[in-house]
Amino acid sequence: MNDFFCVSKMLPLYCMRCLSMSEIITIRTEFIKLDQFLKFAGAAETGGHAKELVAAGEAKVNGEVCLMRGKKIRPGDVVEIGGMRYEVAAGEDQPV
Repeated sequence: MNDFFCVSKMLPLYCMRCLSMSEIITIRTEFIKLDQFLKFAGAAETGGHAKELVAAGEAKVNGEVCLMRGKKIRPGDVVEIGGMRYEVAAGEDQPV
C-alpha cells in the first residue's frame, strides 16, 4: 500500500502512518543546515525562531529528535516539526 494519498491535486499529501501533513521540499545543493531548512520550508519565520524550535527539541530528523541546528539535511532525509513532515528531494542542479 502506498503511504501517501492525495484527494486533490491542490491538497498536500498525508502520511498514513503518522497522520501528519507531508510536503516534499526540493533543494539544489548537496545539503542544507537544519535551521536554514526550517526557514526555507516555512516551518520557522526567522532564523531565531528556527534556533528556538531546534533547541526546544521540536524538530525530528529521520525520526530522531535533533538538537543540532547545524545538522546537514540531505536529499532523502525526512524532517518533522509541528505536525508537518518534510521529505527532502534533490533538485535539477543536485545529482542524486
